[in-house]
Amino acid sequence: MNITDELLKKFKDKMHITHSSEDDNLKELLSFSIVAIRSNCGEFVVEGTTDIDIRARELVLERTRYLYNDAIEYFEDNFSSELNSLGLSIALKEGDENATV
Repeated sequence: MNITDELLKKFKDKMHITHSSEDDNLKELLSFSIVAIRSNCGEFVVEGTTDIDIRARELVLERTRYLYNDAIEYFEDNFSSELNSLGLSIALKEGDENATV
């Protein structure tokens, strides 16, 4: 998965990381988080501008923060409401798109 420099910058800004020595590792962690959020919630565009895309991107950044800090086991419990809400929003959007076809 290709992680954009913009997404990497957003994560580094959030974490106050100013060096580039960890960039490859951070890109890998971001890609793991994108896959995990998509698996749990459904498809989204990580660099998109819709409400769903923005909410999903924030969850990707938060999950990556937990992963980076070796606390991933707490992520799903702490963000279960947001994950469920995003998954429901994606499912409803997909249902609406299928209904109009």
